[in-house]
This record gives sequence, C-alpha cells and structure tokens, in this order.
Amino acid sequence: MNRNLAPTRGNMVKLKGSLSLARKGHDLLEQKRQVLMMELVERIQESKQIQEDIQKIFSDSYSSLQMANLSLGIDSVEEITHSVPEETSFTIRLRSVMGVEIPSVDPVPPDPLPCYSFFGTSGAMDNAYLHARKVLSLLARLAELETSVYRLAVQIRKTFRRVNALEKVVIPSYRRGIAMISNVLEEGEREDFIRMKIAKGGSSRREAPRDNGA
Repeated sequence: MNRNLAPTRGNMVKLKGSLSLARKGHDLLEQKRQVLMMELVERIQESKQIQEDIQKIFSDSYSSLQMANLSLGIDSVEEITHSVPEETSFTIRLRSVMGVEIPSVDPVPPDPLPCYSFFGTSGAMDNAYLHARKVLSLLARLAELETSVYRLAVQIRKTFRRVNALEKVVIPSYRRGIAMISNVLEEGEREDFIRMKIAKGGSSRREAPRDNGA
C-alpha cells in the first residue's frame, strides 16, 4: 500500500476492494497448495514403491545375468547384447495439474520382442533379457514420478511464498491502511460536528430577543 495515499473515502473504498481481492487470491492459492500437496504425497508414495520393486528386479536381473555368463560365457553374452536394439520409443505426454505441467510416460512393455537367434543362446540368456526389460519399464515409470515430484515441489514452494506474502504482508498492510483512513475520517467527522455545534450555539445567542420590560 502507498503510504502517501490520501485519507479519503474514495481511497478507503479502493483499499477495501484490494483487500477483498487479496483475500480471494489467498484462498485460491491455499487451495492450489493443498491440491499440489496431495498430488506430491501420492507420487512420493508411488515412487517409494517403484524404488523397492526396482531394487528387487535389479537383484534378480543381476543374478540372471550371472547365470547367463556362466552358461554362455561373458564374451558371448556381450556379443548377443549388441543385437538388442536401443529403446528410443518413449512417448511422453504432459497434463496440467493446477498449472503445473506433469509428464506422463506411456508404459514400456516389459515383454520383449525376439531380437536375437535362439541358436547359440540359452534359457538363462532369455531370463536375463526379460529381467532387463522389466528394469527398463520400471525405470521409465520412476523417471516420470521423480520429474513430477520435482516440478510439484518447486511449484508448492512458490505458492507457499505467495500465500505467506499475502497473509503476512499484503493483507495486514491493507487492513492498516483502511484503519488509518477510517480513524482520520472519524476524527474529521467529530471535528465537523463540534464546529457545527459551536456555530449553532453562537448563532442562537445572537438571535435571542432582548427583554426590555413591559
């Protein structure tokens, strides 16, 4: 609020309008913060579950890779992996949650397509490949969740600062301004009332008729 604002009724009306707008903005931002917090908590919980699943799948995948190395040899396994195409068909979509762009990655099919010959391979190699695809599928989902968590956390922090500024600075400033102008106007009205009473009393004494006796 401008401290040099003149204490007039017009300015008080403007301040009351600004105060009402600030309160509505505060309520909307608080609702936005609560919705974002719900989204954030939901994704954090899901992210924790995905991380636990990944840890288990990684362990199984490493064990199956060791079995493939034992059955085929490290050099043969490495040669076979060169025939596995690099996964580049990730589809990322964006959706808005209270103005925050949240990514959504289309699920990566955990079941792979045949990409190497069955000749010279083994069931251990197939098992290692299946586990690797499951890891890839979970990693894509985890990347989606972690990106969403980061973006939501950044927006929540910004929203909290705005809510705090409105609550602690802007709204109290408008209230003080309205109270100051109201006090000045009330003081002016009291002074005007006293002057009117004094003026009315003086006029009554001048107009009173003199009693000259009968």
